[in-house]
Amino acid sequence: MKRRSALGAIATSSWMVLHPPALAQVAADLPLLLREGGCVVMLRHAQTELGLGDPPNFRVDQCSTQRNLSEKGRIQARHIGQWFKAHDLRARAVYSSAWCRCKETADLAFSRHTVLTLLNSTFNEGTGQPGATKEFSVRLASVPAGQFEVWVTHQVNILSLTGEGPAMGEAFIVHSDGKIRIRTYFG
Repeated sequence: MKRRSALGAIATSSWMVLHPPALAQVAADLPLLLREGGCVVMLRHAQTELGLGDPPNFRVDQCSTQRNLSEKGRIQARHIGQWFKAHDLRARAVYSSAWCRCKETADLAFSRHTVLTLLNSTFNEGTGQPGATKEFSVRLASVPAGQFEVWVTHQVNILSLTGEGPAMGEAFIVHSDGKIRIRTYFG
């Protein structure tokens, strides 16, 4: 199976199909790219239980009413964290949507999170948050060189910012100029 990746680090955000040697090079370059900083890891929450969106009448403050991580997702989130530890990479901040699946992904991977409502899902509303793209851009631009942040969020938000929809557990490395640097899975 071929994986599509964005290589903005080579000054493009266009898609290209990468073959195994190129994927190996991206994997080798990823820690360096994160150490260079000025970027955000936009991570879609890990694998959930079956379903689409959340059940009717769910409550953000009550996990039992939401679609949550599956056991596979918990393992996936831990693997993400192990990848960052193995490469001695520590985000300056880990922000998460208020949804339990995002907070649990952040906690299992990074042992911390701060809720940022900007990252909340708008899936059931059918529209993005007004002004969200501008606020994403302002936040992106504030990440300094030599540092990176992790934003654990939902497909709808990543799609809104990048124009591409990630799978669960997939991440986009987005530079402070808003360009996708790499599309990847960690671990």
